[in-house]
Amino acid sequence: MRLKLVAVAVAALAPVVAMLAYNEVALRHQRNEEVRASAAQAARQSSSEVERIVEGLHGLLVSVAAMPSVRHLDVGTCNEALKSVAESIPNISTIFVVGLDGRPVCGSTAFPEGVRFSDRDYFQQILNTKAFTVGTYTQSRLSDRHVLPLAMPLMEGDTLKAVIVSGIRMDWLQNRITERGVAPGNAVTIADGKGTIVARAPLPEQFVGTVIPDEYQHLIHAEQPDVIEVTSQDGTTRILAYRPIALPSSPLFVSAGFSKPEAFAPIERATLMNTLAIIGGALFSLTAAIFIGNRFILVPIWRIADVMEKWRGGQTSARTGMTGSDELEVVGATFDRLLDELEERRRRNEEVEEERILLVRELAHRVKNGFTLVQAIARQTFSRSDPERYNSFAERLAALAGTYDLILSREGSASPVRDVVSAALRAHVASEAEHIRLNGPEVVLPADTALPLSLVIHELATNATKYGSLGSEAGTVAIEWRHEDGRVFLLWTESGGPPVSKPTKRGFGSVLIERAFPAKAQARSHSDYRPEGLVFELVFSIGETVPASGS
Repeated sequence: MRLKLVAVAVAALAPVVAMLAYNEVALRHQRNEEVRASAAQAARQSSSEVERIVEGLHGLLVSVAAMPSVRHLDVGTCNEALKSVAESIPNISTIFVVGLDGRPVCGSTAFPEGVRFSDRDYFQQILNTKAFTVGTYTQSRLSDRHVLPLAMPLMEGDTLKAVIVSGIRMDWLQNRITERGVAPGNAVTIADGKGTIVARAPLPEQFVGTVIPDEYQHLIHAEQPDVIEVTSQDGTTRILAYRPIALPSSPLFVSAGFSKPEAFAPIERATLMNTLAIIGGALFSLTAAIFIGNRFILVPIWRIADVMEKWRGGQTSARTGMTGSDELEVVGATFDRLLDELEERRRRNEEVEEERILLVRELAHRVKNGFTLVQAIARQTFSRSDPERYNSFAERLAALAGTYDLILSREGSASPVRDVVSAALRAHVASEAEHIRLNGPEVVLPADTALPLSLVIHELATNATKYGSLGSEAGTVAIEWRHEDGRVFLLWTESGGPPVSKPTKRGFGSVLIERAFPAKAQARSHSDYRPEGLVFELVFSIGETVPASGS
């Protein structure tokens, strides 16, 4: 019962838990979509800012290429002009012009002896494409700073004349990214075409100049931007939105990563609080269910069960003593009233039983007196005129009286087959052991079947005495029976007597045998008049085996 009460409490909590679980899943899905959208927006903004910076410097280089001193490669005038330009633009380190042999021609700063730029990747790309080029993260040979080179071809008609070179200062770009700021746990990364990180917020000192891991290199030149979930180099799980270099006007790879633990922290806290609330509610519900169940359900049930056990043990005065309006209290009070009624009925039954026993004894006494009176009347009436018929009648009457005595001695409830047969034969043989053989199990017959069987056995014994084996000193009768499926099978077999022949007419005995049993017994009989003796078969129903009284 206690487990059932706990199950009820759990069942009551189940809808709440299911609703919270559904809300949790929906909220996490919604938050995930929000974070992905925010990351994509941050990546677009950062990429747009980088594009504007590069596009602005592209315009600057176009303007420089239009300057006469630069177009004519007038070294003196060119140096002054480029120096003036470089000093007015803080985000570039230097600006200079390189000849097709890789040697510097003029610039905003003095050139170290023997310096050459023909090995730079941007220089080789200009020679191949003759188009504006964004280089890769490198250390300037002029300023010794880390820069992102930008190169512009100086054309004369369709002929490449020289290369104009400048570079975005990485410290300036890093300051721009840092000034924009990122939320705790988030990160913005800018990388060049080789995957070298040129700017990062936060922790630039750990990542700038390093290369993006190999498993993410394919993102740099991906065909489309996307949002994925990754584990960053700092070990943080992030929802990462990226903008590849392959996009139009996208000179650098830009990614914005939002920390998943930080993004889901409010939900995790809410989940923890909900979980603790559910656990607390469950513990409270279970405790309340157990306490209330013990106090208001189990204890009354145990009291009622205890009284029932005491009644089974014979303590008929035991009562629950329960009163009140509670359902189980009402049951207990009703149970007490029922026990009172049962006790009163038991007392009355005992009184009635005593009266019945007295009546049965009186009835037995009167039946015996009645049989004695009938026998006396019969003797006085026709014992002298027809002694043979009187003797037959007296024997049947004695057998019937013996059977009634057997039944009444067992208070009219039941009689074993063996006792019924023995009582019916008692008037025909002085010593049953000499002429009679009984064989069969202990089968108890109801009263309405024992009396007919007694009369049938008596009739068979009478005929055997007059015409069969019991009329001979060497004659015997074997009576066997068995019980199967609520039916009794009885076999009467005579042997050792005079030869037997089938009678030419039916006598009263034959009619008695056929009609002695009640209809519900469904009795059937068969007589086989063999020369060596009669074989009589009898089958009748008694239903379930009746328990013997006093056994």
